[in-house]
Amino acid sequence: MKTKIFAFITMLSIAFFIGCNNEPVNEAAPVSTITVDETLVNTDIDASVDDVAIIAEDQFDTQKSLGFKTSEPFKSILPACATVTSVLTNDTYTRTIDFGTQGCALPNGNVVKGKIIISFSKNFATPIRTISYKLEGFYHNGNLIEGSKTLTHELKTSDILNTIHPVTTHSIDIKITFPDGKIYTRTGTRVREMVEGFTSITNWEDNVFKAWGYDITTFPNGSKYTRTVQKTSPLLVKMSCRMPFPVSGVVEILKNDLKATLDYGNGECDDLATMTVKDVVKEIHLKK
Repeated sequence: MKTKIFAFITMLSIAFFIGCNNEPVNEAAPVSTITVDETLVNTDIDASVDDVAIIAEDQFDTQKSLGFKTSEPFKSILPACATVTSVLTNDTYTRTIDFGTQGCALPNGNVVKGKIIISFSKNFATPIRTISYKLEGFYHNGNLIEGSKTLTHELKTSDILNTIHPVTTHSIDIKITFPDGKIYTRTGTRVREMVEGFTSITNWEDNVFKAWGYDITTFPNGSKYTRTVQKTSPLLVKMSCRMPFPVSGVVEILKNDLKATLDYGNGECDDLATMTVKDVVKEIHLKK
């Protein structure tokens, strides 16, 4: 009798085990995609990259203007809360921009803290100039940005504008720590061309930029996002908008074998963009 009971219990156990390991597959389980939140993280990092580059160029132009006597002085983009120290050592200028520790708002509304240390040759007559920068305790909208890299600044014509204008190539290699402790890294190259405003040194608000290039952003979970902006549909940034977002242009996004696009619109000063993933179109609000 005991033998029969034991055999019955054993059969039940086997049946239960088999049942637990052969659960039906949920056909409605979500598949991997490119989300709005992931896209917003990338645009947040974009803003920090662009602001650092624009500040570095601004300080190069500021120092350059000091050597020329003009009726109207160069107008820097820096807010009054930034303190600048300039030192000339041998043939190199080093300008340290200290934004303090409480938060200093840039004209586009982004808030920064810490220091950007910028260096370049005092020879402003060379056609191609290298501007180096490093970041010390630098926070951009609460994100810690770490890294040191270079920009190549030159005056030339291009496919975008057949008039001699400033063209800057930014080599990017930074680490970004968000307030929640999550760490992101980005490498890439960004070319930014000033297509309007380069003839007036007293008004930075009339500056208009077109930017293109590529970058790879690695998220905390190891996911990699390769993004490309073609020269034929560059990002358009209008300083007069006083906003941290491009107003037009298209970003092509690739995550593994998934593709998406982010379209910044038709040139209006707003926080809207259109995201397309797998033929699904969604209008999103950008945020800093």
